Amino acid sequence: QRWVNFSLMMFLRGKLGRYPPWPGKIVSPPKDLKKPRGKKCFFVKFFGTEDHAWIKVEQLKPYHPHKEDMVKINKGKRFQQAVDAVEEYLKKAKGKESVSLLSTSHYVAQSIPPHCVLTGHKVSSENIKDDSHFHHFLLSQSEKDTGSTSIQAADSTAVNGSITPTDKRIGFLGLGLMGSGIVSNLLKMGHVVTVWNRTAEKCDLFIQEGARLGRTPAEVVSMCDITFSCVSDPKAARDLVLGPSGVLQGIRPGKCYVEMSTVDPETITELSQVITSRGGRFLEAPVSGSQQLSNDGMLVIVAAGDRSVYEDCSSCFQAMGKTSFFLGEAGNAARMMLVLNMVQGSFMATIAEGLTLAQATGQSQQTFLDILCQGQMASTFVDQKCQNILQGNFKPDYYLKHIQKDLRLAISMGDSVNHPTPMAAAANEVYKRAKALDQSDNDMSAVYRAYIH
Repeated sequence: QRWVNFSLMMFLRGKLGRYPPWPGKIVSPPKDLKKPRGKKCFFVKFFGTEDHAWIKVEQLKPYHPHKEDMVKINKGKRFQQAVDAVEEYLKKAKGKESVSLLSTSHYVAQSIPPHCVLTGHKVSSENIKDDSHFHHFLLSQSEKDTGSTSIQAADSTAVNGSITPTDKRIGFLGLGLMGSGIVSNLLKMGHVVTVWNRTAEKCDLFIQEGARLGRTPAEVVSMCDITFSCVSDPKAARDLVLGPSGVLQGIRPGKCYVEMSTVDPETITELSQVITSRGGRFLEAPVSGSQQLSNDGMLVIVAAGDRSVYEDCSSCFQAMGKTSFFLGEAGNAARMMLVLNMVQGSFMATIAEGLTLAQATGQSQQTFLDILCQGQMASTFVDQKCQNILQGNFKPDYYLKHIQKDLRLAISMGDSVNHPTPMAAAANEVYKRAKALDQSDNDMSAVYRAYIH
């Protein structure tokens, strides 16, 4: 039995959004079906569906240790039915087969070996679809299919689901909403991590968890092979590198610096140039997600720059995220992340506008949400943000001031290529209004308050 990330099925069903892991079972593929080229993979049948897929080997995690967490996260009826089917199967199998959990791993968005996706009762070569923009998956062979309950995992994912950490020394600068969760997961997966934060007290918890303390950014870089940073804005990113006792003072030939902050491409170009001018290696790797997703190790990493650094960060990215993309030359990840956050910020403002318009016209906001969550726009994001608004809970999961900064940078980026961004510009004004109402340090959903004051 395997838990398989169900985002692969998103392609089959033509739906958008984030899907939960899904249980499946190794089966023998049709004789006329060729195995995809590339790394070791197996053919899986998903419980509760008639869907099949080729799955790669990197993403094994044990079923039983993760079952409870997965059930808590995924409340859907079909998911629970699939879990029940797994349990029934286990009873019948009487524990004779190995049981594992699959989660997404990182992959490169370019030059990906093809994988096969199949659906329906009838499996034939005509059902095969190649799609290099969806996750690669993996699974191990079961005793029934191979006569063996053990299998060697590929790359850096171990059979028991844990990640084999790199032997490189890792540094991390910035322990804010995102950085704290990232560092925690790096430590949990066995990485040797040295931390620094402008407010030193934030380091204490991670020291207790096994991290080492660096007194300055320069000291962290000099002590480590790969140093990550995750700070609030372009100015903070520049100051961290170029300021007193900054990153640049610790850079030596071969040292790797990974900028995870969401900043503009011009800042990335500047930082890349100064790092490489000292013989360092540079990668940008901003993340899409929230504090909760950071804590859960479910971020999406968007990287660009030195491809060899990206590969050296493999186990780190697996520890902190569910998937990663490599987009080529430095600056591309910043551009992509600003577009993504522009869309997210504009969407959040539109949701707030809809909730307040519903109320102003005498409609129930809860009913509005219930209807919204049954339609095509249903998503965890919509449900959580709306529920927070209705409960008056604006504890930050992603700071309002940061999404407004991202909108501002996206609008500026549009100006630089003479591309109109009127929707983002309108949303930006609403967030500026919310900031004027002292909502900067609340969650982005507090943009709602700009409509009611």
